[in-house]
Amino acid sequence: MNPAETSARMAFVVELARRLHQYGTSAPRLEQAIDSVSARLGLSCHSLSTPTSILFSFTVEGRGAQPLAEHTQVIRVAPGQDDLRNLCAVNDIADRVTDGDIDIAEGLRRLGEIRDRPGRRRRVLEALSYGIAAAVVAALLHGSWADFVAAAGIGAVVGVLAVVCETRPRLRPALEALCALIATLLATAIGVYVVPLNLRSVVLASVIVLLPGLTLTTAVRELSTQHLVSGMARFAGAVTTLIKLAFGAVVADQLCQLLGLAPPPPSLPPVPAWAEWLALAGGSFSFAVLFRAARRDIPLVMAAAVLGYLITDLGGRQFTPQFGVFLAGLCMGALGNGYARRTRRPGSVVRVPGIILLVPGSVGFLSLSALAQHDMFPGISLAVSLIGILACLVAGLLFGDLLVAPRRTL
Repeated sequence: MNPAETSARMAFVVELARRLHQYGTSAPRLEQAIDSVSARLGLSCHSLSTPTSILFSFTVEGRGAQPLAEHTQVIRVAPGQDDLRNLCAVNDIADRVTDGDIDIAEGLRRLGEIRDRPGRRRRVLEALSYGIAAAVVAALLHGSWADFVAAAGIGAVVGVLAVVCETRPRLRPALEALCALIATLLATAIGVYVVPLNLRSVVLASVIVLLPGLTLTTAVRELSTQHLVSGMARFAGAVTTLIKLAFGAVVADQLCQLLGLAPPPPSLPPVPAWAEWLALAGGSFSFAVLFRAARRDIPLVMAAAVLGYLITDLGGRQFTPQFGVFLAGLCMGALGNGYARRTRRPGSVVRVPGIILLVPGSVGFLSLSALAQHDMFPGISLAVSLIGILACLVAGLLFGDLLVAPRRTL
């Protein structure tokens, strides 16, 4: 290869890595994908991915036994967000380039045409999906109809704030604390002046989309595969998000006490069992929207979310809740890898929505909230539960990779 062709291939690899990172690919899968694509393009690349940066080292063989470094590059990136539609598009472009269907220049052009942000209609739908997901969680927590409606309304408010903060960098760092503060104040006001609510369940459901349960799971999985730098950085980021959420809820609780707002204990009966299953169906659609799945993938994403929950519920009833989480992680990991091998598309389309209702972000939020209010024993007990759920889920995903080997990429 001449220098110009080599530079073009390096530029394609760097842009491909940036896109994969931006759309939520974990460090192990991203590094394997980049090293594999580089090799198929005739390059020797060693990559290192962290939540905020990617390092590339391209080498060529020297005259002796040792390779000579030809080019080293570090790019600064923001932590990625799951975007299944764009992830599938990037995966398809990478396959077409490595298979020789399109050249490097065309691949770079197509990567540049991918829209990073959804349109206005999609953003409105995402804000509404926050409310749908909140209502689903309120139903699954066996709340009353009042809890169900209140969580849906407050969750929609949280969704609007989240969408607005995407275009306002100054507000983005305080988003979690602000949303927890507003959610707690609104839930308390509704409980005092309108109808008694299960306050903790409503607040938890309202901010459920902001909880970093999936990030915690990814962090522990990276640590278990010896990607220590990325795993520790991701874990620290998830804990920071939980702290901001707990801080906002505690501040709102103190303000309510100062104002003398003390809602009465809830007295309404929980929603019937059929409502929980109906809510689960609606919730699976909201997750498809929040993960930005393509239209063709929405039924698949919904089915994966429902199947993961059903396996967990069945396993928990037959054995223990922890084994149910392990079994669901194993099944969804294997199914995701099998889907990727059969269709040459990212297994994340099945795996990520399949475990979303299993991730323990809510347990971490409750644990830190209890510790912040000096409820030491409940807080420590919830923290131990968090570790147990994470261990079972990550173990299930790892065993799923053993059962069905992952494809070269995602």
